Formats: sequence, structure tokens, C-alpha cells
Amino acid sequence: MIKLVAQLLSRWTTFCSMEYHHTPVLLQEVLAVLQPQEGQRFIDATLGSGGYTMALAKAVGPTGLIVSFDLDPLAIQAVREKLSHENIQNVLLINDNFANLTKDLRKQGLEGPFNGVVLDLGLSSAQLADANRGFSFAQDGPLDMAFGPGSPYLTSEIVNHWTESELRRIIRDYGEEPWAGPLAKAIAKYRRRQPITRTKELVEIVEQVLPPHYVARSRHHPATKLFQALRIATNQELENLTSVLNQSLSLLCPHGRIVAVTFHSLEDRIVKHFFLRESKDCLCPPEFPICQCGHHAQLKIIYRHPLRASEAEKAVNPRARSAKLRAASKL
Repeated sequence: MIKLVAQLLSRWTTFCSMEYHHTPVLLQEVLAVLQPQEGQRFIDATLGSGGYTMALAKAVGPTGLIVSFDLDPLAIQAVREKLSHENIQNVLLINDNFANLTKDLRKQGLEGPFNGVVLDLGLSSAQLADANRGFSFAQDGPLDMAFGPGSPYLTSEIVNHWTESELRRIIRDYGEEPWAGPLAKAIAKYRRRQPITRTKELVEIVEQVLPPHYVARSRHHPATKLFQALRIATNQELENLTSVLNQSLSLLCPHGRIVAVTFHSLEDRIVKHFFLRESKDCLCPPEFPICQCGHHAQLKIIYRHPLRASEAEKAVNPRARSAKLRAASKL
């Protein structure tokens, strides 16, 4: 663990001089759902470049409060400078994983309630653009993919030391890649000759394994699903998402709202099922004559179907093409 932290901190020191830019997706739709008013309090669980945070801070005014989380120290530093430049003083920045939401708020003496929570679960443009972060298959870089120094794993450790069956499982489950078996086998074979340390090595493995007809039918780069799987495993994204949704619900005031913007089906499925479950009074199997679970609805789903970006937004910000916004209000 000490070695892991030292490696990550060394890389983050190198990154700190780089600029951090990111265009918030579905910003107007998020604001329309949250309906921020003077003096209210909100949580931005995924700060990024601060698009949601800045807009919410201006809407709630000096008597309101925005608490914003990000595991990436670059994001924290970049937004801190923006806030200072615009003399915005009603934002508390917390450099931590949103899975620690409740614990970190308690440390600050802020246990709730809050008027709303927003999550943008996509990678930032800054993270993708920086080859040294290891997120992009379009550029060569070190196998990192950690959102910050607090990430539980290094991607290089997963690729080089996890068993072939474990690799097959995460590529299949997290990447939804039909060729998970052959890819895991090829990675295991390659690393027996030498450790895999660069993103370009993974891309080359993918290009050798996936058949041309499969690649030709895909709308995405052939390495997309493998990189998604490794990133999710590196950062424990799905477990953390489930955790932050449950914590957010407990922190909301009556009629407070949760907004989640997702970018792939695994995240969207978790959000959708969470909202559905928490909008029901009973979770017992239908054959039960009376309720045995004692569950009570805590949420009202705001949109039956997720909101998508307009054609105008997609033209300006291509990242918005896969975005889905789901929202719910606490009863």
C-alpha cells in the first residue's frame, strides 16, 4: 500500500502544472431539476472542472452553501482558483472519494439536510486529454487510470497480477465485452514475457485479438470496453456509486432532489434500479399475500425516461451524446 501511494503521489506531482478544462454536460437540465434558491445547500459529488458547482453557488448566493467532492487533486486546485478569481466564498471543496460523503461531511460538522445532490459520472475532458493519466487509448501513457491518490489499485497491478479468470470477469462484467475470454488470455500470455506498463501495449493486444468483422461493426474504438473495465475496477466505481446513492438519500431534506448523469449502461442501470426500488412501498415477491419487508417509498421519480442532450449541445460537446440524466425527489 505504501508503494502504491508513493507511485500515485509521484505522478500527481507531475500533473499539477497542467490545466484542467471540462465542459459540464446537461447543465441547464440539472439546474432545472434542482431549482436552486437563495440560501439553500447542495452537494456536488463530482466536482470536475466545477461547472455545476459554480452555477449552483451563484444561484444560492452568499447565504447558501455548496459542498463539492473530487478525488482528483487537480480538479480541486483548478476550481479553487476559479472560485478565488470570481470571489465566490460559499463553496467547500473536499478532496476525497464520494463514497466517503457522510464521513467527510461529519468532519466538517455538516450532517444535513441538503436540498439536492448532483453526480456527473463521466470522465472529465482533462483526464482524457492527458496521456499521463492513462485513461485514453488514443495516446500512449502509463497504465494508471486512477482518479486520484486515494484510488484502491493501480491499473498496472490489475493487468499484471490479477489472475486470468479475474481479468475475464471484469472485462466481461465491467466492459460488457463479448471477447472477454480471448482478451484475458492474450493479456496473461503477453505479461509472461514482460510486464505490461503502457496503454499502447493494451491497444496492440486488443487489435491482435478482436476479429476485423467485430471491429468493423463497432461504433467505438476497439479498446473502449477493455479500458472502461480496467478503469471501473481500478477505482471501484460501481461499488462507490451504490454507496453514494444510499448516502445521498439519507442526507436530503423532504422534497430534496438527487440528479445523476451517467455515460454507460452499467452506471445507468444502478441509478435506475436504485430510484425504482426506493420509490416502492414494498419489495416483497409478488406471490407474498402481505408485505413482509416493511420497506417504505422514500423517492418519487421525476422523469419516467432519462433526459438526453439536445442536438445543439451534442454538436458543441460530443461527450454529451451518451449522457443520460435521471432524477428523483425525496418524499
